[in-house]
Amino acid sequence: MRFLDRERAALTKLLPGLDDSLRAVPLMTLERPGGPGIGLFRDSGGPGLLAPASLQGRGACALDAVRVQRALGSRSPSLAVATTMHHFSMATLVGLSNSGEGLEWMLVQAVATENQLMASGFAEGRSGAGILSPSMSATPTPEGLRITGVKRPCSLARSMDLLTASVLVPREDGAGQELAVALVPAASEGLSVSGFWSSGFLAGAESDQVTLDGVLVPPDLMVRTACPPGARLDEVQTIGLVWFELLMTGSYLGAASALVERVLLNDRVPESERVALLVAAESAAASVEGLARRVDESTPDESTLAESLFVRYGVQDALSRIVPRAVELLGGLNFMTSDEVGYLAACANGLALHPPSRSRMTGPLAAYLADAPLTVA
Repeated sequence: MRFLDRERAALTKLLPGLDDSLRAVPLMTLERPGGPGIGLFRDSGGPGLLAPASLQGRGACALDAVRVQRALGSRSPSLAVATTMHHFSMATLVGLSNSGEGLEWMLVQAVATENQLMASGFAEGRSGAGILSPSMSATPTPEGLRITGVKRPCSLARSMDLLTASVLVPREDGAGQELAVALVPAASEGLSVSGFWSSGFLAGAESDQVTLDGVLVPPDLMVRTACPPGARLDEVQTIGLVWFELLMTGSYLGAASALVERVLLNDRVPESERVALLVAAESAAASVEGLARRVDESTPDESTLAESLFVRYGVQDALSRIVPRAVELLGGLNFMTSDEVGYLAACANGLALHPPSRSRMTGPLAAYLADAPLTVA
């Protein structure tokens, strides 16, 4: 079996035709703003990847999903990163729908059957704020909640059908506030999209600014989590964060794998160097797949979330060694005659920029290892 065959086989099985379509488009075309990658993903049924087959989705398990994201990352890092944010929202909704209460299952089914894309307003990169801290204010009215705020960067900003965002709402029993997930249709009055992402790297992910100015969200598009602000993570939040870490790690591993693949296909690179790079990449992949298998075996809990962070930071360290070595082995001629090598190298470093950062999680993880509850900074 050749390098990445397993991942691309999973992609072809679950989203037929997508790998061939992406391979037919030059990398730098896929990575530019307005590139065709997101449209190809939608046309292949990608939005329903994590939706259960019973709800007319593709029913991907965690192992297959992480292989799909690695395959996508090897073809288009922007597409892999952007779609991970959609899957993060979908995993959260699937977790809510599993309770059998409310209308969450109807939304999951609608996303899967209508190939709708969800942008995520959760994973914030704001200094001094946790990634689950709401960035938008919500004002109760007789018709529902009026939401105001800004999310930036917001992947899939220009292709989304729905925006999912965390907000604080009054508890139904009147005893304080609780976190809720607001589902905001992209066509809502008061929602606008404007430019934000100035970098040329990962520009195809559509990570621009989404502004909500008094957008009305009716009660049937507000999903309560029963989790007060500052409390321990509840089950649904834990599930969503584990999936985020799992698939985002797989996506960036895919971008690095695109460089490794170029080295492995280069006969001028000594066999010992090629094998060493292969071993390093597949060792990192094995740790991610081990986490995926754990997710498939049982509902993610606090210890699974901790493991997802250990794996993510471990892969970050592995990529910091794999990527520079791959660039060095490819040589100056490859670097000078094409933008692709330098571009992929820069993209693969992006995993370290996603929340929660290692520096922010050092204290919480140390406390967790001393038997304290795990908190996410």
